[in-house]
Amino acid sequence: MSAATTRSRTPDRLCAEAVDLARAAAEEAAAPGVVGEHEGMVSEGDRVVTHFFGCRELGYRGWRWAVTVARASRAKIVTVDETALLPGPDAILAPEWVPWSERLRPGDMGPGDLLPTDADDLRLEPGWSGEDEPPPNSVLSRELADLVDAEDAEVTGGTPAELATPPSRGSIAAVADELGMRRARVLSRYGLHAAADRWEEAFGAKTPMAQAAPASCVSCGFLAPIGGSLGQAFGICANEFSPADGRVVSLGYGCGGHSEAAVMPTPPKPASPVIDETRVDPFPLRPAPDSGSVPATEDEASAELGHS
Repeated sequence: MSAATTRSRTPDRLCAEAVDLARAAAEEAAAPGVVGEHEGMVSEGDRVVTHFFGCRELGYRGWRWAVTVARASRAKIVTVDETALLPGPDAILAPEWVPWSERLRPGDMGPGDLLPTDADDLRLEPGWSGEDEPPPNSVLSRELADLVDAEDAEVTGGTPAELATPPSRGSIAAVADELGMRRARVLSRYGLHAAADRWEEAFGAKTPMAQAAPASCVSCGFLAPIGGSLGQAFGICANEFSPADGRVVSLGYGCGGHSEAAVMPTPPKPASPVIDETRVDPFPLRPAPDSGSVPATEDEASAELGHS
């Protein structure tokens, strides 16, 4: 039978009247002056009652001191059973606990911190193929490691650990490196796209810095290329004065530190205005003498003199 069904709805009379006993127990457990008024009681069962007192302590708004009192069967002496500080209906509580793996954010890791990845991490996929599946805790299968070391010792005269340069191109070691077979897990398609989205959002063509840049990173001499499929859209900035120095940037990103920013294109010359407002054109108020008249001939002039 559950505890809820064994509780008596009617509080025990002697336990319900033991308010002073309950207050004294709360004041003994709490700091002086933080126990408030009596805020009610609840029956916990036969001859068991819990009294509630307000909490005046700073930072515990809505909390209550709960003192449970009880008495034995046929006994008239009430004793204190338990004292605790419990949250009330409107108490301020801490947010729900979230596992560290879900609340971890980029930049939270510090020196010495370890971040183990889950076996089913969607960002990763096995780096082996065929019968070369390594054991769960092995970085490389023993058979493939022996084969690689044997060929490197024959071709280059030493094992990879003793070499100062990477294995020669075309060897099994080089092919294994290219295919990711020296790693237990490699980036999955989901992990690759997720990384590309993060880099594009931080240092992409749509950022305010790129919108105000004189040119994009694809034409910048400070762009260091990267290999793999990500190299088709991203590179590493090597300009110490750039805000993206040492970061993976989109080829469409740009900043004021572009290598060709000093060679600024000549600004286009504006077209000449239709009306030249810098020059004053004279306009006479009356026409000049004989302006617009046709000169008379000698006969016409003589005839006019004879009539006059």
